[in-house]
Amino acid sequence: MVIKLRTNAQNKDFIQLVRQLDSGLKITDGDDHSFYDQYNQLEEINHVVVFYKDKIALGCGAIKPYNSTTMEIKRMFTSPASRGKGIATMILSELENWATELAFEKCILETGAHMLEAVGLYHKNGYSLIPNYGPYIGVQTSKCFEKEIVGNLNGEY
Repeated sequence: MVIKLRTNAQNKDFIQLVRQLDSGLKITDGDDHSFYDQYNQLEEINHVVVFYKDKIALGCGAIKPYNSTTMEIKRMFTSPASRGKGIATMILSELENWATELAFEKCILETGAHMLEAVGLYHKNGYSLIPNYGPYIGVQTSKCFEKEIVGNLNGEY
């Protein structure tokens, strides 16, 4: 049985998963890594979910306010051994539910254009491609997405 935990950025399992994420991104982002890394710091993140099975952290994600109506999804990661099992969709759904509970109306996110699995995940879960926002405006290696979440509470696990 998969168990979800709502926590914050000080959670040790979240920190460990983010280290794995960042190690992979250093390779895939190449020379662009330091640009993206500056927008992925944990200090401003207070809403984190970690999913577990048999006390092993499978994956994580976070949300942080972008503006008064929009949450930005950050630090989405599923451990390599847990991929292909629907964990990322569960994480995404839980983040959307939490954002809805906090009275936000939509979620936005940025991912790398080369991150084909992530792009597919967001499309599959109802996210629409939008013009790049904020620091990603004009960045050719970024893809930005959004999803309206008002009244979108769902997802029993």
